[in-house]
Amino acid sequence: MSHLKFNPRTLILLLMILVLTGFRLLVTFNSDELQFANFSSIGAVALFGGAYFKDNLKAFSFPLLSLFLSDFVLSTTIFSKYSSGFLYDGWYWVYGAFALMVLVGRLMLKNVNVVNLLASTLVIVLIHWIVTDFPIWYGNPVYVQNLAGFWLVLEKAIPFEIRFLEGTIVYGSILFGAFEILKAKYPVLKLQTQKI
Repeated sequence: MSHLKFNPRTLILLLMILVLTGFRLLVTFNSDELQFANFSSIGAVALFGGAYFKDNLKAFSFPLLSLFLSDFVLSTTIFSKYSSGFLYDGWYWVYGAFALMVLVGRLMLKNVNVVNLLASTLVIVLIHWIVTDFPIWYGNPVYVQNLAGFWLVLEKAIPFEIRFLEGTIVYGSILFGAFEILKAKYPVLKLQTQKI
């Protein structure tokens, strides 16, 4: 006989991730195509998953799954012209960066507070900036294949990274703040000694 127990903490964490991922779709569908490019919840979701899921499988799979589901919807609808049949060119770089962002949440947010959240947000913006812009530069004949060429790509990405920073701060404040309030109000959501 199975001894499966209902874990409200896992359910609440997952629901919060799905709601914020839904905001990514809602904002994108209800704005000019690239007006809010990179102002999304994905950075906050990565940090949130890394910080609160103590089980590695859940910490990485739930945020990555939310990214995939929203990417799939976007790449088959309003961003279909950027799609390469499955998702979009270079998607694996984005997912690699996203996995690194979850890792940052796991390492830097063992103790969730404002300072750690801001520091981890800056780290993931740097990760996003470098990792996702590398394939735009590497092997691209438009840019010289040296440090100056890569720096030019990074300079062009600054407005997008500023929006990524803003989105991560706004959505991160919502996610982390809401869960901390819920934990204070409902002690059952606090981490037990066993992993979830």
